[in-house]
Amino acid sequence: MTKAWIVEENQIDQVSLLKNESLFNVANGYIGIRGNFEEGYPADKVSIRGNYINAFYEEATITYGEKAFGFPETLQKIVNVMDGQTVFVTVGEERVNLFEGELKDLKRFVNLKEGYYTRQIHWVSPKGKEVKIDITRLASFTTLELFAIHYHIEKINFDEEVIIESVIDGNVENYTNPNDPRVGASHAQLLNIVKVAEENQVLQVVGETKVSKLQVALTTAHRTNCEAGIEVNVAEKSIAARYTFDKGNAVIEFTKYNVYTDTRRHTDPVAEGICLIKQVSEQGFETIKEAQKAYLETFWEVADIEILGDEALQQGLRFNIYQLLQGVGKDQVSNIGAKGLSGEGYEGHYFWDTEIYVMPFFTLCNPEIAKQLLRYRYHILDEARARAKELGHRKGAAYAWRTITGKECSAYFPAGTAQYHINGDIAYTYIQYYLATGDQAFIKDFGLEVICETARIWLEIGHFQNGLFRIDAVTGPDEYTAIVNNNYYTNQLAKYNLSTVGKWVKELEETDPEALKAICEKISLTQEELDGFERASENMYLPYDEERGICAQDDSFLSKAVWDFENTPKENYPLLLHYHPLTIYRYQVLKQADVVLSHFLLEDDVDLEAIKKSYDYYEKITTHDSSLSCAIYSIVASKIGYEDKAYKYFIETARLDLDNTHNNTKDGVHIANMGGTWMAIVYGFAGLRIKKDHISLEPKLPAKWDGLSFTFLHKGAKIKVKVQKDKTILEVFTTQSIQIKVKDVMYLVEEDTVLEI
Repeated sequence: MTKAWIVEENQIDQVSLLKNESLFNVANGYIGIRGNFEEGYPADKVSIRGNYINAFYEEATITYGEKAFGFPETLQKIVNVMDGQTVFVTVGEERVNLFEGELKDLKRFVNLKEGYYTRQIHWVSPKGKEVKIDITRLASFTTLELFAIHYHIEKINFDEEVIIESVIDGNVENYTNPNDPRVGASHAQLLNIVKVAEENQVLQVVGETKVSKLQVALTTAHRTNCEAGIEVNVAEKSIAARYTFDKGNAVIEFTKYNVYTDTRRHTDPVAEGICLIKQVSEQGFETIKEAQKAYLETFWEVADIEILGDEALQQGLRFNIYQLLQGVGKDQVSNIGAKGLSGEGYEGHYFWDTEIYVMPFFTLCNPEIAKQLLRYRYHILDEARARAKELGHRKGAAYAWRTITGKECSAYFPAGTAQYHINGDIAYTYIQYYLATGDQAFIKDFGLEVICETARIWLEIGHFQNGLFRIDAVTGPDEYTAIVNNNYYTNQLAKYNLSTVGKWVKELEETDPEALKAICEKISLTQEELDGFERASENMYLPYDEERGICAQDDSFLSKAVWDFENTPKENYPLLLHYHPLTIYRYQVLKQADVVLSHFLLEDDVDLEAIKKSYDYYEKITTHDSSLSCAIYSIVASKIGYEDKAYKYFIETARLDLDNTHNNTKDGVHIANMGGTWMAIVYGFAGLRIKKDHISLEPKLPAKWDGLSFTFLHKGAKIKVKVQKDKTILEVFTTQSIQIKVKDVMYLVEEDTVLEI
């Protein structure tokens, strides 16, 4: 196995331990387990010990000093559920502890190709007992409820008994940090333990959230390769099984099977947990690993990106893609949090990050998962409709800026609720999915309904003035500029959203008029309303500064003073942690791409010269304090021919978490940045665009690379792109005709073909 498929980190200093707890998380989109040591750390070491279920949440009251109408009254927060990681190993009378005795060797690595994490220990106890222990864990992609840990213990110089104590610990709490708004500041004790039981050596602990009254069951069983004495100890909030292996067993194999079930997916978590544990514990650990490997073989066949000439970069890309798969929800009640399932940063909330930074990867590499993400937004549509009414709107849906179940969880409305662009982001993703898949059933089942309800909100918050449609009092993607009129990005996506409703209606009129009639009746969609959508779209006001020749971020942005970057100390970044929001709002300073992002998403609406001038202007005043920013600047730099800048910004994204460049990987990996890395290659260096009637590619291989290859899916076709220094090769596998434009030359492909260009 090459290093490009293995991520290894062996340091056990405090900073490395916390970082690696995030990097070595094992997750499958349903459950996520941080990379903690099973046996824990000494008391002087800090750990963020975490076990999470996607979309399993607790509600908490939001406390305001001053509260106004329509402010959210409660928030939702991902719950640190019962800990199934804990395993203690005792050799003779000494418990294995890597911080005592002699640690002769330690290796920690995740195998990205086969989907497991391993910790290899060669340890000598304070009294001289030498032992080798390999610990492998995985969260199954084929049985999503399963988290398994396997121990291989080899005695080196002693023949005394070995004791393995396996614990389910319900005495858990969430991590808080009152000094960082990106991490939860309160509400640590979220779970009550309502049942602790054992029957036939099957252990079970059941927890219930205090307010939302959701239940979760952790059911555990064990298998060994040799006989052992077994003792089970039941406590108020935990249960432990103690296995004593007598002398004579030179090698001990021990597997801990943990099954998580919850009331958001399971009718009876207790009974279903017991049923599932019986099924999975009959499988040997190697069988489970083989199933994991087979799943990932299929995944990597399309998802892998190969870079020739930079192994460290190759490793970073695969790690990022793997984290996307680990973090993404695979059912309609879950999505993908800003930290995936690797930590509690942003309290497990879902943002617009999903639509703009994560969905492109799944749409083109795994459309079935992409469709589940779209179904999630449909699943919470009624909550978005209710939120629209709370905000005073008569019609439409106002999707929450940060949420789990659809309810707004942001207490700071200038940078939260005011980001109406999330409606446009969701609509944009729905449209892109349809362009990429041609899945018309999706339009009929729920697609048209969502983009119609998102479109309605623009007529609610916008108005005509001097013949132009304007949208006031919103916040764009740049959170350093809040509550403005006519944010360019928001207006541009609103225009796209509004114009597409009529196009989809006309398409259904031609292909399935009965389905269209049913949808129109369901949501009371009238021709008068459609005409209103079209009129607003055609007359959308898009701010433009004639003097500078750039698209203005909003009506007032360019009239503000420019932030004093020269005299801002490096230690004062990110600005949001060192300056009051009002101070930041008064200046031309961007946290992340805003106008530049719109020029990527909807580049055909602006000429290349305006894109270039806008890029030049906004780049100088962008701090990139958000990890969402650099990938976009890389993509647009590729488009306008700034090859050095494209590569510089790309490098900022590729190993952000592996190298902990933002110094906060301990709170979880940066999922949007990881999606952005993929986008920077596929949309940036390869120049891929999905148009209505064709695919377009403009490959520009970075000078430092010897080659680039990636694969994507388009309307049932599989297309492998190989970019070399002197040519581009496309391997197209298709059963229907598709048009592919490469460097402004259009090719019609009607069967399996290899194009060399």
